[in-house]
Amino acid sequence: MPSIVGVKFKEVGKVYYFSPENIQFEVGNGVIVETARGVEFGTVSIANREVDEKDIVGELKPVIRKATDADVEKYHENLARKPKAMKDANERILKHNLDMKLVDVDFTFDNSKVIFYFTSEGRVDFRELVKDLASLFKVRIELRQIGIRDECKLKGGLGPCGRPCCCNSYMGDFERVSIKMAKNQGLSLNPTKISGLCGRLMCCLKFEDEYYAETLKFMPKIGSEVSTPDGNGVVESSDILRRTAKVRVTNANGDVEVKEYSVDAIKKTGGKEQPAKEEPADEEYTEEPEM
Repeated sequence: MPSIVGVKFKEVGKVYYFSPENIQFEVGNGVIVETARGVEFGTVSIANREVDEKDIVGELKPVIRKATDADVEKYHENLARKPKAMKDANERILKHNLDMKLVDVDFTFDNSKVIFYFTSEGRVDFRELVKDLASLFKVRIELRQIGIRDECKLKGGLGPCGRPCCCNSYMGDFERVSIKMAKNQGLSLNPTKISGLCGRLMCCLKFEDEYYAETLKFMPKIGSEVSTPDGNGVVESSDILRRTAKVRVTNANGDVEVKEYSVDAIKKTGGKEQPAKEEPADEEYTEEPEM
């Protein structure tokens, strides 16, 4: 099995595999590596270990060297240049009257390229802006348009729960999130209640989805006819976390009662399901496409 070392280029970012080239690394070590963007400074997040070939995507590039004190100093110098670069670029965006919002800027470690990240609702003709910036910085300029979720990951903030955004605090990469996950968890389908700062579905909907999806397989559907220790009845509601259901049962005296049972005490009768209750008006919304 090939030996790898895991490297991150941002504090909260994706981990990339490189060949350690017989150099022993520890978590937190600085490294100099070559990437598709050029020579970069990164930080070791996974020390030397062996992995399966199937876990390696693309070519396994070698680590150039461990970062020296001079390399670390140069890296911090590049970080210190970012505020002025953002200010200069924003001035030129206004000058060219472009409909774009500058989000971040990166200097490659060898200063061969400056990468500007921006958001925009549509396509932007930034050819004149690139020429202007290249004349200012005297290096190759790259403008990269990113999505609103990427902007939120870069800038961070507090989510609806009051905690820092998951994408900015610890998530290395985004995972697929769908509206079905919110439905599985019985959440309100009001977009304002299940959307994060980015305006898209909250990443945390994914975290417990496996439990909900598996538990729903044996939970009785609302409106279905079931058999209980007190006789047959119709399911009124269910609690997935407690694994219980409230059932409307008619007792021997003809009185109707709503009782709560463990799902283990309920059996489906195979009867026809009754239509579920209509959602309140404030719960209605137009379903978004999956992300």
